[in-house]
Amino acid sequence: MIILAKLKRTFLSSPHMSGNEQKYIQEAFDLNWIAPLGNNVNGLEKDIAEYNSIRDAAVVTSGTAAIHLALRLLNVEEMDTVFCSSLTFVASANPILYQGATPVLIDSEMDTWNMSPQALERALREAKEEGHLPKAVIIVNLYGQSAKMNELIELCNRYDVPVIEDAAESLGSTYKGQKSGTFGKFGVYSFNGNKIITTSGGGALVSDEEEALKKARFLSTQARDQAVHYQHSEIGYNYRMSNIVAGIGRGQMEVLDERVSQKRAVFDRYFEAFGNVEGIEFQPELEDTMSNRWLTALTIDPEVTGVSRHEVIEKLNEENIEARPVWKPMHLQPLFDGVTYYPHEEGNSIADYLFEYGLCLPSGTNMTVEDQDRVIKLITNMITGEY
Repeated sequence: MIILAKLKRTFLSSPHMSGNEQKYIQEAFDLNWIAPLGNNVNGLEKDIAEYNSIRDAAVVTSGTAAIHLALRLLNVEEMDTVFCSSLTFVASANPILYQGATPVLIDSEMDTWNMSPQALERALREAKEEGHLPKAVIIVNLYGQSAKMNELIELCNRYDVPVIEDAAESLGSTYKGQKSGTFGKFGVYSFNGNKIITTSGGGALVSDEEEALKKARFLSTQARDQAVHYQHSEIGYNYRMSNIVAGIGRGQMEVLDERVSQKRAVFDRYFEAFGNVEGIEFQPELEDTMSNRWLTALTIDPEVTGVSRHEVIEKLNEENIEARPVWKPMHLQPLFDGVTYYPHEEGNSIADYLFEYGLCLPSGTNMTVEDQDRVIKLITNMITGEY
């Protein structure tokens, strides 16, 4: 009896090592800098700041921790509101709840799939009229594509509301020649295992305000006061990245631009295969921007293609290939039931549409061309009815 070997799993976006990570890890072992802080932490912070042409970076345990610290630095507390993109992963909005504040969720627009300036303007205007402007606006750059930062920043500046740019998914992307994550008062990156580069788990808070990041480091190391004994005058967190983990990050930063090129090549192959298929629309790349194309995301109209997003995911899964829907918007999550939501325009929620029809295809930089061709063939066969 012949037993067919099961094909290896094709993941959505799995870690891809450069080969140099072990050098930095070994250096930490040789110097016995195993505990948090050390040369790798300092080196990674310098690498991130220099790459993004920003004054300072503080590396922490996750992108979520970085957002939480940004909210602390902006003195967000109970009775405050924070505006946040609705179409995102829950990590963008959870820190608002950590601070006891109330999220107000803002819809997307079709040009970028990111925060709608039209919806934000309406939300800010109404908040001003009510005498309760938000303490901050968290703008998310979805799947590597920058939001319309010029319009969004101008609106926030008009109302004197600081911006936290959630660039967890967009490290290496640019908007009008400027690095993603550097437009707001604070920027946030994630180095989770599925991101364009990884430290296994980790994140960074970046800013041109060096004193603020000095305070972030203080808060992230349990807010220990200057004293011989252990003394604490305010709430702190165990958020600092370890020296070993930072060593992985230093090796990954060396290949960041290469990974961006590889991600974009993956997108280009998908676009070549499906770009002219009626009923399939890819996430756009706004003029004068460069998306890192962290994940190749598209919408598929079942009435036109004859195939639903769910059917594609199920078929790929049967073939040991991971694909997922676009993020479920926060305003549809049970956790945020009853929270105020501003759609792009009345009766037209772009985030709802993208969630209903959106699909993320496997986009790993270590995925072979043969792996990708198999994905393309399976979807093509579904659309043509040949499966």
